[in-house]
Amino acid sequence: MDARFTELLRPFLKHAGPEEITITGDTDLRRLGVDSMQAIELLFRLEDTFGIELPDEDMNDATFATAGNLWRVVAAQLPDGDNARGSA
Repeated sequence: MDARFTELLRPFLKHAGPEEITITGDTDLRRLGVDSMQAIELLFRLEDTFGIELPDEDMNDATFATAGNLWRVVAAQLPDGDNARGSA
């Protein structure tokens, strides 16, 4: 996963606790506080940060279940050079 991606996720993980957690592909976004309203805001931030448009068909509960699932959808939209930078 891209460092920009993990840093962008941190503010949305309101149930992560005071200590800094390591975000991995298995990080459960729902358990850590990403609800449906935050998912919409997160979607817009991802699109702005990475200069991409995420497909409507990928905007579902499974995509926002884990950091790895979300990263795979983001990475699939990146230009090939950026996509190779990190996988979940």
